[in-house]
Amino acid sequence: MGQKWKYEPLTHEQTVLANTLSAELDISPVLCGLLVRRGITTIADARNFFRPKLSMLHNPFLMKDMDVAVQRLNKALGKKERILVYGDYDVDGTTSVALVYKFLQQFSSNIDYYIPDRNEDGYGISKRGVDYAYSTDVKLVIVLDCGIKAIDEIAYAKSLGIDFIVCDHHVPDDELPCAVAILNPKRVDSTYPCPHLSGCGVGFKFMQAFAMDNGIPADQLYPLLDLVAVSIASDLVPIVGENRILAFHGIKQINHSPSIGLKAIITVCGLQEKEIAINDIIFKIGPRINASGRIQQGKMAVDLLIENNLQSALEMSYQINEFNEARKEIDKNMTEEANNIVAGLESFEERRAIVIFNPDWHRGVIGIVASRLTEVYHRPAVVITCSGEIATGSARSVTGFDLYKAMESCRDLLDNFGGHTYAAGFSLKVENIQAFAARFEEFVAQNILPEQTSPTIEIDAEIGFHQITRKFFNDLKKFSPHGPHNPKPVFCTHNVCDYGTSKVVGRRQEHIKLELVDNLSNKVFNGIAFGQSRQAKYIKSKQSFDICYTLEENTYKHGEVQLQIESIHTKLTR
Repeated sequence: MGQKWKYEPLTHEQTVLANTLSAELDISPVLCGLLVRRGITTIADARNFFRPKLSMLHNPFLMKDMDVAVQRLNKALGKKERILVYGDYDVDGTTSVALVYKFLQQFSSNIDYYIPDRNEDGYGISKRGVDYAYSTDVKLVIVLDCGIKAIDEIAYAKSLGIDFIVCDHHVPDDELPCAVAILNPKRVDSTYPCPHLSGCGVGFKFMQAFAMDNGIPADQLYPLLDLVAVSIASDLVPIVGENRILAFHGIKQINHSPSIGLKAIITVCGLQEKEIAINDIIFKIGPRINASGRIQQGKMAVDLLIENNLQSALEMSYQINEFNEARKEIDKNMTEEANNIVAGLESFEERRAIVIFNPDWHRGVIGIVASRLTEVYHRPAVVITCSGEIATGSARSVTGFDLYKAMESCRDLLDNFGGHTYAAGFSLKVENIQAFAARFEEFVAQNILPEQTSPTIEIDAEIGFHQITRKFFNDLKKFSPHGPHNPKPVFCTHNVCDYGTSKVVGRRQEHIKLELVDNLSNKVFNGIAFGQSRQAKYIKSKQSFDICYTLEENTYKHGEVQLQIESIHTKLTR
């Protein structure tokens, strides 16, 4: 399916604002237009965007229940109670547990951590986990990245004399668990200025409040921001506001002084000589941390992230890398099987959602397969497997469609569910799968917009090659870190031509390596168009065409600026 290009020129008012910013900041009007599109319209806001400061972090006590949570933690430490740090088995959960455990370990030796087993415990807080806490004389559980819906489990823990502090960021139900404190910026009664923190971000805010209350210098906490940055990137939360500050400084920490565990993962990924960016976390570091919980035991990821010996950390990283290789093989086979099922669905073109089931699929990989289906078919996708009479599902959404509301519409058919706008997990009885599929499809069909099921590229600015200077590129780099609500800017240039040296490359001859010139200048730019070799014949014909692209730095050619071409429109496709 061809990609649609969407470009809306700046309004007159926006253009005036961009020109004003340009004059004050000595930055290209094009880039100032990008600032205006992001809602940054004053000099002060622009400077804060480009140079976010840790002093700009919100007061953690603005979060509902924070004072109660700190008071209960102080009591536990003062009475030398045994504390258990409990978290989900994914990247956000394991980084959360590692952060809180590492920080509190300085003040107590009577502290432990627990990561549920995907198969034995299921998602979130389990009775098995509570029983473990009771058997080890735990009096306080700090749960991270889950727990907001654990009504029965936390009530059970309370009956055993165990208190819970819940640090979560998933959407809560009307009824909240009977925890001592519930830290969640998505609470209905929350007034916290940043509602989209990651689970690890909520844990960080808790530790920040604890440090402030006890006169502990913030410098003791900030080295743990590398873990927060990994969680923000991997959980795909909006990188704006406070999240931008945390990600900005967390990535600086990763590049200059990462923890031993992350340093080992970076080495195994082959990134030790590279300046690490958000995409390196999303595609290389995060999947390896995740693979532990998907294939084996998520606790191994925490063991690695808190390790202080580099040799031990490297050994664990290589083991987790093997899990990731196994995950990739399972992923490949399951995705192929899933595509075959989709190909056989009756009236597929008329469907607005995909719901598929295979009892033999690995439950640790169904979320990845759902993501792949969403990317390929551009519609919400649900992948389900089962163990016995209980099925487990994972769902992913397309841009702009609220998956959580779709899941809510089916809640009477589900045993349990949780998540947010773009990702959700759930369990249900096998006998309810067919009814769920029909209900989910009906809700999506009634609520999704036609443009949400079409692949669309949002273009930020139309420019000529003469505008791409070294200064332009250096200023552009200040827009990072990129992610949801602050995507990498996409540019469009019309009427470019092959300079004469473009060629098809790749193992299967699927990519095009390009040298291009536009019709307004004599500047020649190198570029790469992944998976677009079908356009090669037209390009070599010397006819002009349009491209949309991001600007990248070619580290193999002394930092040369090159085009990463997202889409090509020829006279045949315009």
